[in-house]
Order: sequence, then structure tokens, then C-alpha cells
Amino acid sequence: MRGRPRRHGPATRTAPRRRCTARRGGSARPGAWPGPGDPAAGHGAAGADEIAPGKPGRLPWGAVVTTAPPATPLERLAARPRAMAVLGALTIMWSSILMRLADVAPSTAAVFRCGYALPVLVVVARAEDRRLGVRPRRTRWAAAAAGVLFAADLIFWDYAIQDVGAGLATVMANLQVLLVPLIAWAVLGERPGRRLLALLPLMLAGILLISGALESGAYGDRPAQGVAFGVATGLTYAGFILLLRSSGADLRRPAGPLLDATAVATVAAILAGLAIGDLDVVPSWPAHGWLLLLALSAQVVGWLLISATLPRLPAAITSLLLTIQPVGSVVLAAVIFGEHPSALQLCGVVAILAGLVLATRRRAASLRGSEGLP
Repeated sequence: MRGRPRRHGPATRTAPRRRCTARRGGSARPGAWPGPGDPAAGHGAAGADEIAPGKPGRLPWGAVVTTAPPATPLERLAARPRAMAVLGALTIMWSSILMRLADVAPSTAAVFRCGYALPVLVVVARAEDRRLGVRPRRTRWAAAAAGVLFAADLIFWDYAIQDVGAGLATVMANLQVLLVPLIAWAVLGERPGRRLLALLPLMLAGILLISGALESGAYGDRPAQGVAFGVATGLTYAGFILLLRSSGADLRRPAGPLLDATAVATVAAILAGLAIGDLDVVPSWPAHGWLLLLALSAQVVGWLLISATLPRLPAAITSLLLTIQPVGSVVLAAVIFGEHPSALQLCGVVAILAGLVLATRRRAASLRGSEGLP
């Protein structure tokens, strides 16, 4: 019988081929063979074995195939920036409630809110630095400037809470949605759209109604003064968000910029408290229990979520999603503290919230269309 002569010698066994369970992006696809140029195909001693020439889609003999680790919960959440923004807003909407429960001086609340958050942020930020290297100095300066504005924002906000209540003060703080384009107009010469200018009378009417200038039974000890502090809160809050957003260009490391801003805010709040004369550095119970909870919930969890969101979404969409905070704060203040603004003040809340939504909705829709966002 014709054929190849049988070779004599020790029996040999052909090693079974391994099937690759990884594809681009690290997701598993059992039974798939990587093609030329696929990252899953390059392995070996030097980490760069190539596909055998002329045999596309096949692994070289003896190649070791590894599978990318599954995504962590934070990585899966980062793929949904809108969900991150909503969770962050739901977390920080408790801030004014916890500040009122602590019942300490504004500078004291700002110092310990930031100070208690620092150890946790240091651990997270150092882990980022070990994995990704040192951050550029330019972004750190932007985060430091954001920290100065954040300290002022917290102090102004606490004074507004004392004057007009937790709910109304939080509504006033979120005027940053309107103030950002106006600041850009004044500083950068970027003229806002007609829609925003048309909404200005509505927003100003809301401020006037909340101030209680049109009635004698408005809620709050000093509603007019509270509105003034609320506008100052909105201005500093707007600058803080813009600077924090510019310092967080690296999407992989939200904790580093937040750490820098929080550390500088701690120092700035201490200096402000010494200048004002209301700083109390002696811990007391239960005030510091509330401040610790405020630091871990709002300053760490809430702002880590929001910091990771800011570079991933257009500013208009982020501002729109963050309007959850004032709505939630008004409801919580009514339930927990029995804050019942007058009918005119509630009309002012509705006017401001309507203006916030209308001012950002069109911009958000146009940005979704231009950037291919879902």
C-alpha cells in the first residue's frame, strides 16, 4: 500500500490548541480566536508573540492566553456618567440637613467637613498616583484655586441656611447653572444665548419671592440677608465647579483633584474662621458626629462621584442632573425640620427650578446631538 513511510521512534502527542477567551475591550467571548493585531493574541515571554504568518485567526503553538480581569463596580458605574451624577446629587442633597443638625459656626463646619474627609481622600489619591504616576502641576493649581472657592462657598451657604433655612438656601446655591454663562459673558466675552437672557426675569422674580420682600410672613429669621448669602454661594459654587472640572481632565483619577481642592479648602476655612472669629476647634458631641457623617457621605462619596462625572459629561447636562439636589433638600427640610416656606416663597422655588431646567435642557439636547451622546 502506497503512502508515506511510517516513522519509527518514540510516540509523540500533539499539544491541544488553546482557545482564547478574551477579545478587544477585555470582555469574554468563549471559543473565539483572536485575529491579527488583536491585543489578546500577543503573549509570551516578552509579551509580544505574533500570529503565525499565513494563518490568520490562529494562535502560535505554546502561546499562553490570559483573560482580562472583570470590571470593578466603580468601572462599570463610570461607564454610566449620568447614573454617577444622579447618585452624587442624591448624596450631597443631605449636606444642608447635616450642616443644620451639626449646629456649629459656618467656618467650623467647613473646616471639619473637609478635614475629616482628608484621610480617606489621601488613601484613594495615593492609590491613583501609584497606578498612574504624578499629576501635572497645572491641573493641581486649578484644583487648589477650586479649593479656595469651595471654602467660601461652604461658609456663605451655612450663613444662608441659618437665615432662610436648609431648603431655600440650597435652591439659591444652585443658581450656579445661570451664573456660569453670565460669568463667561462678563469675563470671556461669550454672549449667552437668547433663551438664557429671556429666562433672567423669571429667575430674578424667583429670587425676589424667596427673599420675602413682598410679604411680612416669609419663612426664615432674615430671609433678605439669606438670599444675599445664597447668591454669593451660587457665585463661588459656579467657580468651584468650573475649576474642578478643568483640573479633572484625566478621567482615570477623580480623587487627586478632589484631594487638592479639599486640602486647600481646609486651610482657607481655618484662615476665614480666624478672621471672622467664630472658629471652634474643640470637638463636641453630637455635632462632630454629624460633621463626620457629612464628610464621609457628601465630601468623599458624593463629590468623588460628581468629580468623576464632570469631565465625562457636558457642563449643561451635569448642571441639569444636579438640580436633583435642591429639590431633594427642600423636601427633606420640610419633613425633618418642619420648614414650611410661605406660598410666595414656594412660587419662587418653582420659578428658579423651572428656569434651571429650561436654561440647561436645550443646551443639553444640542450637546447630545453634536457629540453623539445617547
